[in-house]
Amino acid sequence: MKVFTAAMLSMFLIALWLGSAFAVPPGRTLEFTGSPMGKVTFDGAKHAAAGLKCTDCHTAIFHMKKGAEKITAPHVSGKFCFACHNGTRAFDFKTNCTRCHKK
Repeated sequence: MKVFTAAMLSMFLIALWLGSAFAVPPGRTLEFTGSPMGKVTFDGAKHAAAGLKCTDCHTAIFHMKKGAEKITAPHVSGKFCFACHNGTRAFDFKTNCTRCHKK
């Protein structure tokens, strides 16, 4: 019984670690629509390739619940995506709107 419990606990911890290893699992994207500038697509593979994990942004910058934050214009430096996309850590959101927004 102890071996079974230890094995189940190990499998749970491995699944938990794998689930948090990527910002959004490779092959999956999130699309944010509703902007007159065009939709914004978040690509988890690009962020994971940069060495990021879900916990790097969730819950310090974003809540885990989809749709909990409303990112509106004007964008605010240091908040949401712009905490990193500031020209220092990642590309500066102020330099090219179409880098994120696609019509």
